[in-house]
Amino acid sequence: MDAKLLEILVCPVCKGPLVYDKPRQELICRGDRLAFAVKDGIPVMLEGEARTLDPTEDIPR
Repeated sequence: MDAKLLEILVCPVCKGPLVYDKPRQELICRGDRLAFAVKDGIPVMLEGEARTLDPTEDIPR
């Protein structure tokens, strides 16, 4: 994930910052506990396509 792109992307729901989870290829919103997939290097920033994180799931720092 390009660092400059990560700096400007925000959660489409709350406009909060995102954390890149490289092993899972996802952008994580800690506030909404949503994971947005990154497919072929392109973030899929659609709320309806996001995965809801399980309450026990660790969020990367």
